Amino acid sequence: MVKASKKQKPSPIEQLIQHSFLFRELELTWLSQYLSADTLKVETLFSNRPVYTAFLPNEDLDVLYVILSEGLVIVRSTPLDRIIAIVYTGGCFGMTSLPFSYGLASRAFPCLVESYKTTHVIKVPLAAIQQIYSSSEVFRERYRLLFELEQKFHYHLLNCSSYPPQAVAALLRALIYQERELGNQPNASNIYSFDLPVDVIARACQLNQRTVEQVLKGMQQVGLIESNKSNDLSNDLIQVVDPDGLKEVYSSTRDKVSWWPLRQ
Repeated sequence: MVKASKKQKPSPIEQLIQHSFLFRELELTWLSQYLSADTLKVETLFSNRPVYTAFLPNEDLDVLYVILSEGLVIVRSTPLDRIIAIVYTGGCFGMTSLPFSYGLASRAFPCLVESYKTTHVIKVPLAAIQQIYSSSEVFRERYRLLFELEQKFHYHLLNCSSYPPQAVAALLRALIYQERELGNQPNASNIYSFDLPVDVIARACQLNQRTVEQVLKGMQQVGLIESNKSNDLSNDLIQVVDPDGLKEVYSSTRDKVSWWPLRQ
């Protein structure tokens, strides 16, 4: 009996087309004019390891990082150690440090880019990005949108008030908006799923971890989210099952959230 042949692993270009917002559904033959297996580097970024520091004087990147699978990449500001960006599968990072297009105008103070969990990426050379950008209107529009989403993510974080339910809701709304615009979520049941550890929420919202845990518990009790944290400490999955209800918390004031402070 002839053994069934193993399924051939997609090439790096095919993986970009399948998994990346920037390259999604671009024509393989056309894209192969600018990219090849020799120019694309597949790499594993291990958890809690810095990838690079953005916005250092006179230091730019020469590659764009595209997340293929798993992955939770964060950007941390200093000196408050606040998380100001979160990137999942399908997204990419490094655009603001490329000396090209909108990256030339994206200048800030040094920020650490870190792989919070093990992440699989493809590094796409700057020269190839420039060529594709010049040749494809679709790519140019998607590239522009990435910068717009970054600014809108920061806008949501500006609305992280000192009121814990609203602060956590602001972060979740930022992620919902981001992943919806990237075409990654929601699923067919209109549920948004995020790998989102309590520590990440705390550092993005400037709350302590205990307070975050209580807010998540309250949101779960009133049916805004589902979480497996109580059953499995290693599972950081948060599922937003009522995005509209979460939006009400995001836009509310203290006297409009009846379940806070949480009563045991």
